[in-house]
Amino acid sequence: MKTASTILAVLATAGQLATAIPLDTQDVDSIKSASGTLAYGLMSFYQNNKTSTPLTEIGTLEEPLYWWEAGAMWGGMVDYWAYTGDTSYVDTTQQGLLAQIGPHNNYMPPAYFASLGNDDQAFWILAALSAAEYQFPLPGGNTSTTWLDLAEAGFNTMVPRWNMSACNGGLSWQIFPENPNGMSYKNSISNGGMFQIAARLAHYTGNQTYLDWADKIWGWMEGVKLIDDDYNVWDGTGSEKNCSEVNQQAWSYNPSMMLYGSAILFNQTTSAIWRDRTTGLLEACANAFFSPFPNATDIAFERTCEKRGTCNNDQYSFKAYLSRWLAKSAVMAPFIQDSVFQLVNSSATAAVQTCTGGESGELCGQKWYIGGFDGSSGVGQQLSVLETVQALLLLQDDVQPAEPVVASKPQRGGAGRAVDGGDAEATKVRQAPASPSTTQAPQEVVTVVKTKTVVTTAEC
Repeated sequence: MKTASTILAVLATAGQLATAIPLDTQDVDSIKSASGTLAYGLMSFYQNNKTSTPLTEIGTLEEPLYWWEAGAMWGGMVDYWAYTGDTSYVDTTQQGLLAQIGPHNNYMPPAYFASLGNDDQAFWILAALSAAEYQFPLPGGNTSTTWLDLAEAGFNTMVPRWNMSACNGGLSWQIFPENPNGMSYKNSISNGGMFQIAARLAHYTGNQTYLDWADKIWGWMEGVKLIDDDYNVWDGTGSEKNCSEVNQQAWSYNPSMMLYGSAILFNQTTSAIWRDRTTGLLEACANAFFSPFPNATDIAFERTCEKRGTCNNDQYSFKAYLSRWLAKSAVMAPFIQDSVFQLVNSSATAAVQTCTGGESGELCGQKWYIGGFDGSSGVGQQLSVLETVQALLLLQDDVQPAEPVVASKPQRGGAGRAVDGGDAEATKVRQAPASPSTTQAPQEVVTVVKTKTVVTTAEC
């Protein structure tokens, strides 16, 4: 295997290190300037807002990218606006977020039912939540729907999908039985997405129902060992064996999804339980997804695929959410801010060195630890670097908004309607399930200890 220093030398010889995007991580203006360059590069990949674009495709990304990643991108662009004050992409972001709400204003557009998963819907709901929290403007003339309405409506479609008939709870990966491949798989990103949505709605609205749901979801995930004793958050589990075996693949967006929800709940409750969970999840993220080599300390990487070069289009973007939720967690739980800054600062410094690709010479690569462009560019790679750089703005004392705006009064918590039957109310809260006995699957185990040493797997 080539070392990072060997790869760096090869790239330097090829002349690919000359014009990386300038970044001073201690200077707000420099961070904003770099973020602007990165946002421009990201938006260059978005083509589905032309006059010839079919209505069902407005706001989405071109194939082979899936529907969910566009929602993730718009969430990043809402944050970009909130952190930098740059209004250049407000109209485009508004259009994108509103074009895919579906006929019931719940981010379930029928054109994408064939592949619609709970995790896919969650990323769009999370984007709407960011728009609500940061008071992202709605288009002029809109008087009937708010960003909060959309987020609540989406959450309320998830409630009747909580399946007590298998594994005593949990969301399946997929929504519709017509797409059976994921109906028996209960994955962490779907359940973690619902968890974070519930936590953010609890914080934003003050509605106890959402807090109860967040507790319930955590309890179920911990009970079936999707969250283990070391706060590793594994990929998923199958209902065919009553969720007794866990797929121990490690992806960075799973623990970071749970981290932000936990940090919010600590902020909301000041509970020592949520403080411990926040600390444990941060340590799990740091141990598993940073420092791929001894000479790449605190630089983020996607451990299950990146070093082997096997990441797919989805996985190229996962570090975006890692950085996004690390920084937002530090705002909600300031006791982790120093640790988060160290990770984000090192990663951002390395990440911009990859941004010398494409005709513009400013498109970014995937492997941040090699010191140059690795030949791999796209939406996921660009979004990951943008999220990491703009996350620095949340960690600067003089940059606002430092904390999402909280609604002035509790909201009703009952917007929207269910699809394919089921009660859309989020007010009838079931008790968290008891913990079933669980046997962890032996494949692809990632051992994470609470130090900065990473024990790699054969897959890495």
